[in-house]
Amino acid sequence: EHIERISKKLTGRRVSAASWRRRHRGRVRRGRDGEGAAMAATTRPLPDGLRLGFVGAGKLAECIARGVANSGVLPPSSIRTAHRRIERRDVFRSFGVKILETSAQVVDDSDIIVLSVKPQAVKHVLLELNQFFSEGQILVSIAAGIKLKDLQDWSGHSRLIRVMPNVPSAVGQAASVMCLGEQATMTDGEWVASLFTAIGKIWMTDEKHFDAVTGLSGSGPAYIFLAIEALADGGVAAGLPRDLALNLASQTVLGAAAMVTSTGKHPGQLKDDVASPAGTTIAGIHELEKGGFRGSLMNAVVAATNRCRELSK
Repeated sequence: EHIERISKKLTGRRVSAASWRRRHRGRVRRGRDGEGAAMAATTRPLPDGLRLGFVGAGKLAECIARGVANSGVLPPSSIRTAHRRIERRDVFRSFGVKILETSAQVVDDSDIIVLSVKPQAVKHVLLELNQFFSEGQILVSIAAGIKLKDLQDWSGHSRLIRVMPNVPSAVGQAASVMCLGEQATMTDGEWVASLFTAIGKIWMTDEKHFDAVTGLSGSGPAYIFLAIEALADGGVAAGLPRDLALNLASQTVLGAAAMVTSTGKHPGQLKDDVASPAGTTIAGIHELEKGGFRGSLMNAVVAATNRCRELSK
């Protein structure tokens, strides 16, 4: 197969996901609970001629395909998809993606296949397509709540990777997490990581954490949208014009997040740095604490995680 030839040429042998994890174990930071924390996924340049296919051509697939094409990770001509709606086909065609007639043709004409359909449609789609998968292909699922075991059972394919991106992929700021199936190789993971770094950042963790990933980064943008709206409403209540309040709230959240990621400081330390004794900031923080601000956010993540677990049963 196309990918098997490339993989053998680059690595000389197949490396299982279990071996990949053992090799990289020393790079995993230890969490406070004693378990290995997630690590940033390593990447590898994609080989010439590699073909990327999307089964499902919705908004998230569009974000990923655009990011890959715009970043130069792959040329648009190496990307293909199919969709029954003309307007969706036209969107992908507008930035150079090859349009095929059916999803079966996409599978047959791709080396890495991204399954980007709604979770409730995954079983039906894979049962229809399982006869078209070949051993050398990598199947990547971005469907929330669908476990690797189910993906393997329905697809009849074992070279699997799960990725959980989120909505900010639309602006190249995704927080994505991936886990490898047992038959996915180290090179497979690095190639897929290269694709998803085109739309943001990606981390590696174990599949057992994926429901919590959904509750935090999958649903998290909605929590932050709500916080931005509330901050802007507070600004309006305090006398600011609506447009200025919204701009200030949005930029404040963006800047605060950048400080956490760029300085490496704990957010609690950054909070303490700006909360002067008897000052305005600590007065505002006091009100947030009285309202259970932190507990509410924690409860939201746990509730979304539990709902994801319910849906995946």
